[in-house]
Amino acid sequence: MKIVAIGILVLLLIAGALAMFGVGQYNRLVGLDESVDAAWAQVENVYQRRADLVPNLVATVKGSAEFEQDTLTAVVEARGKVGQVTFDHAPTAAELEQFQQAQDGLSSALSRLLVVVERYPDIKSTEAFRDLQVQLEGTENRIAVERNRFNEVARGYNTARRSFPTVLLANLFGFAERPYFEATTGAEAAPVVEF
Repeated sequence: MKIVAIGILVLLLIAGALAMFGVGQYNRLVGLDESVDAAWAQVENVYQRRADLVPNLVATVKGSAEFEQDTLTAVVEARGKVGQVTFDHAPTAAELEQFQQAQDGLSSALSRLLVVVERYPDIKSTEAFRDLQVQLEGTENRIAVERNRFNEVARGYNTARRSFPTVLLANLFGFAERPYFEATTGAEAAPVVEF
């Protein structure tokens, strides 16, 4: 009788320890998942900062000189597309691709705008334009930093999610792998600036 009671107690202790381990791993995954969402929110924050600066840049340039209207139109349209691609959570791989395409379009349009500005020295000499250019440069740096942080947090989450035995719980409770920001095609080549 004592042996049976001791055996049941040992089984209950083992089951309790496994349950506590499972709860701990589940809570860890929830925390890491929330960290990925928070990192994504910060990425969106710095992209929003850039999108908010674009109208000011366009207005400053437009007010300072007459230049190629199609370049200005491309910047305005690209900014509009960026505003249409938002998520209330860290994106899936397909959503991240869609988001990145919109951001790449804005980056390309801004690059064309800055090349056009090089042709108009009076624009560059205005204090407002210089200030906006500094703000855009700072924003681009912030975007790079936040994208890097997002990738670090996603890596931590993905590593924990794929580790054994946590992977069993992750699959059971539907914790999906998170995508990373990747360099766009052609990013390895230096950009060509033409005047």
